[in-house]
Amino acid sequence: MSSTTAKELSNKFVFAIDRGGTFTDVWARCPGGDVRVMKLLSEDPRHYRDAPTEAIRRIIEQETGVPMPRGCPVKTDNIGWIRMGTTVATNALLERKGERMALAVTKGFRDLLHIGNQARPNIFDLEIVCPEVLYEAVVEVRERLLPLQDEQQDEHITKVMGSTGEELLLLQELDEDLLRTELAEVRAKG
Repeated sequence: MSSTTAKELSNKFVFAIDRGGTFTDVWARCPGGDVRVMKLLSEDPRHYRDAPTEAIRRIIEQETGVPMPRGCPVKTDNIGWIRMGTTVATNALLERKGERMALAVTKGFRDLLHIGNQARPNIFDLEIVCPEVLYEAVVEVRERLLPLQDEQQDEHITKVMGSTGEELLLLQELDEDLLRTELAEVRAKG
């Protein structure tokens, strides 16, 4: 991080949030370096819709003295970053609770999550018990990208930029219309 960026961040609020099933814990460093900690109920529909947003709103309002009415969007121009983790999703996975879901994955990889990395406590165990997958349906997406490697210089293959800034080779372009149709079919099944 450059010194300019660090200086700019020192004049902004930064937040680290852990949203749990019962409580949401928030740590904030305020402009000027003061640290604030707040704990809210993760669910309190009579007082707020979203605990992380409410904590951010309260801390900024208390620190700046500028009223921020509940229910209005929080202005983000004085926020440097927000990092958020949650145990809610982890617990739902461990307890196998939550909404019904489908997996959308590149065509040919439908069994990837079921196969996994073949890690198991006893490599020579003859009876391997795998947990059931969490999804009910699989949509195989017709597309194919590969990371660009130095030796791959085929001018007939289109190069694209990934969301992380990495150059990729586009071997098969995404058929968005087909994907929308297939996802709509899955959604229609509930």
